Amino acid sequence: MIQICRKDKEKVFEAIRTGKIDAAEMSFPNLIDDIILMMKKRGLTDRLAQALPDKRRDNSHIPFDILLCLAVAAKLKCKTSLTDVPFAVTEAELLAELGWNIWDNERNVNEGLFSESVMRKLLAKYKSGEWVSFYNSYVQEHLMPELNIQPCVHILDCTKVLVNLDNGNYENSSVVKIDGETMRGYKLGVLRGILDDSGIAEEIVFGTLKTHDMEQCREMLKNTSCFHENDILINDRGFLSREMTNYLKTERRVDTYIPARENMTVYQDAVRLATASGKWQKHPNRRRRDQEIQLVTDLGPLWESDEPEKDVPINACVVHDKKADKYFVFMTTDTGRTARQIINTYELRPEIEEDFRQMKDFWKLEDFKSTKYNYITYHIIMTLVGYLYFQIYKNLDEGKKYSGKSLPVVVKNYKEARPKSVIIYVGQYFGIFPFLEFLQLYAECTLEVRRLLDPILAKV
Repeated sequence: MIQICRKDKEKVFEAIRTGKIDAAEMSFPNLIDDIILMMKKRGLTDRLAQALPDKRRDNSHIPFDILLCLAVAAKLKCKTSLTDVPFAVTEAELLAELGWNIWDNERNVNEGLFSESVMRKLLAKYKSGEWVSFYNSYVQEHLMPELNIQPCVHILDCTKVLVNLDNGNYENSSVVKIDGETMRGYKLGVLRGILDDSGIAEEIVFGTLKTHDMEQCREMLKNTSCFHENDILINDRGFLSREMTNYLKTERRVDTYIPARENMTVYQDAVRLATASGKWQKHPNRRRRDQEIQLVTDLGPLWESDEPEKDVPINACVVHDKKADKYFVFMTTDTGRTARQIINTYELRPEIEEDFRQMKDFWKLEDFKSTKYNYITYHIIMTLVGYLYFQIYKNLDEGKKYSGKSLPVVVKNYKEARPKSVIIYVGQYFGIFPFLEFLQLYAECTLEVRRLLDPILAKV
């Protein structure tokens, strides 16, 4: 039988003194619960339900924001199956803080907070595009305003999301051959905003592996609300497009940083001009001691679009690897920058590659339990939200000590910051007691009540 409870410590005290309690659970804090609790205190978990319409008809007694929050918590704990969602949070104090005020006196918390079928029925009501829209809406309309985040430097990249090549049942997957290797899967495009010590995926697109990176992200680049005047966008060669570079500079007032290919005229002439001038400077990155850099200006006419009169000015930083005797050309529409500033900005780009690596290696981004497209998208989106929470946590005072560390490293070195506590249910009420207070209460109870509370002490 399910009944609604509300927090009232005094009511619980009275019931304990008269020997009447219905259930009690022990609270054992852990890192993931700390992260979720911090997001709750910042008002972020409540806003999950504001970014996705609740289409449920059944099980509506379960708060929608808690369902979504548990789905995210499961990803933070690297759990990929829907069967893991009801067990994602069992820590009583966190559940109470989240607003979980439902007690099923026929269901032990160790059996999960609800049936797995609740999540299966929920997912069946949404299409892939709705999950993508949910993420973008949540980040841009709720999370970023709530935290007063507005990155001015962005990185754009796509990553392959691969599945079993021999399994043709993966809905909407495509097969491509890249560098002689045949693969099946999808493509995830991410616009990443840089924060002080990490970054967040501000907007995403998800689709077939066959689509070219630029085509996958074209509409996002034109319409995203994440760009503001004088922002910077860092790309790789997969986004080389003179038309888009012009559009971003003239229409969005966003400057592009992007490397040229060796077969491009602008690359060849930039290298020729740099070697002829010979005004090389030391590379600012100490790890690149064998490299030197030089600014080359007025390269716009060497990279033409179909409408040359609309082409914006281009400068470049030419990098010379003296050991390998190779050259690299990094172009930008930000023509007021020095060679040192250009290369320092472009060297932020590997941060997004590290995000992709961690999500695949540690967060099980490609570990799908279903071949249905909406299930696959749901898994990716909830993993992204979990990763987002982790990045935000590391930018808060409480998580700054974990800056630069991956989730497995942080979990391994985690030390409990919150004390253990006990949550006691009595009829339509519950109360949360710090463990020391619980022990004092236990000492004052009758033998009959102590016997009811003994299972809690047995867990310590």
